[in-house]
Amino acid sequence: MTDWMALTLALIAGLLLGAMFFGGLWWTVRKAVSSASPALWFSGSLMLRLGLALAGFYLVGAHHWERLLICLFGFVAARLLVTWLAGSAGSTPKRSVPGASHAP
Repeated sequence: MTDWMALTLALIAGLLLGAMFFGGLWWTVRKAVSSASPALWFSGSLMLRLGLALAGFYLVGAHHWERLLICLFGFVAARLLVTWLAGSAGSTPKRSVPGASHAP
């Protein structure tokens, strides 16, 4: 496999890992808010997401710092993308509360 192909695959893997990690976080927050035991949702989700992300970075890196760096770049880019998508999907107009414009 050529070097540019390996780096391209590392970037794609980073994007997928980031989408899984931050998309899973967004999904967890939405589910845990209405759950009877949100701590269980958050802790279970953290363990699953962190385990999958670390295993993915370990496999992609494979003793090549260049691949690991490109994978991290894809991971951060996926964070920006998921944050933007979650912000635009869940945006609701802010309602102001009467009399709440100043501190008591």
